Amino acid sequence: MTLDRLHAARAVAGELGVDLLVLTPGADLRYLCGYAAHAMERLTALAVPRRGEPFLVVPRLEAPMVDAAPAGALGLEVLAWDETDDAFAVLAGAAVGRLGAAPGRVAVGSRTWAEHALGVQRALPDAVLELASPVVDQLRMVKTPAEVEELALAGAAIDRVHARMGEWLTVGRTEAEVGADVAAAILAEGHVAVDFTIVGSGPNGASPHHELSDRVVEAGDLVVVDIGGETATGYRSDCTRTYVVGGSPDAEMAEWYAVLHAAQQAATAAVRPGVPAEEIDATARTVIADAGWGGYFIHRTGHGIGLDTHEAPYIVAGNRLPLEPGMAFSVEPGIYLPGRHGARIEDIVVCTDDGVRVLNNGPRGLVELPG
Repeated sequence: MTLDRLHAARAVAGELGVDLLVLTPGADLRYLCGYAAHAMERLTALAVPRRGEPFLVVPRLEAPMVDAAPAGALGLEVLAWDETDDAFAVLAGAAVGRLGAAPGRVAVGSRTWAEHALGVQRALPDAVLELASPVVDQLRMVKTPAEVEELALAGAAIDRVHARMGEWLTVGRTEAEVGADVAAAILAEGHVAVDFTIVGSGPNGASPHHELSDRVVEAGDLVVVDIGGETATGYRSDCTRTYVVGGSPDAEMAEWYAVLHAAQQAATAAVRPGVPAEEIDATARTVIADAGWGGYFIHRTGHGIGLDTHEAPYIVAGNRLPLEPGMAFSVEPGIYLPGRHGARIEDIVVCTDDGVRVLNNGPRGLVELPG
């Protein structure tokens, strides 16, 4: 890691008239300086002033962790504060020193804890506090080739978990039992952490964010399995497949699932540079609506992915952002019939110079498991 990302962030902030970026533990901090700090009540923050060099404010007891991280090789000044210090005053004093005056506009990370954002406001009472998303999203949305390969490795690992689903998803087991086995496999197949395991069987599949329950999988159930995790480098996987267990789909089920499959294929094929993000959503939505199922597609078509599972760009109506090569996001239309069942097909894709690269490669048809 080099200082290039930090200098790019400072340049974008300057273009937007932001005097000071303050980024606390999370993906923004890790992306810009390589420090995967954990969030806690003690303040850890990367400060990027419009003038002068960036610096880190960290609890003294955690200063050695900075040295051991990639951030330690960047030569950043590390301001270690003691338990009786006001960490926000330390940050504010260093920022004013670099800028030569109190900053007028201070941007904090969108997932900064409220107590930390309010602490920054207290230490810089005359500053206007705003979100740093317009700055960091510009940088994080477009992945480098190396980042794309990290996402590809994550995608291949989660594909291997889906390929093993028949080992765990059987009639008579509860969603919670299946989910526990799937979570263990996510780790075994190459992740360091499990982000989520959604196992929605039967009527639970009609709730897109249903996770796990004690419901027992029954013969003929449709089961939505949406799973993802974090790799050692911090990049994420996210892939959904729908299974029918111990039976075959009836005619209606097969009909609307074919519509869903066609919508996902059409939306994926529409990805190319210059296409507005909302057009990908509209492509999937039109296929489903034209077949009469539009009222049952109740969420956006996709979200960006990288060091966060959900990040910009969002594939949703109203987002006119043109796609660029390197943008990575999900394509995941769904159809949900309340009280009955649902289905979703989700792949992670990357916009390329001339089209699209799909990072998940398992079967997208309705997978029949013997049960």
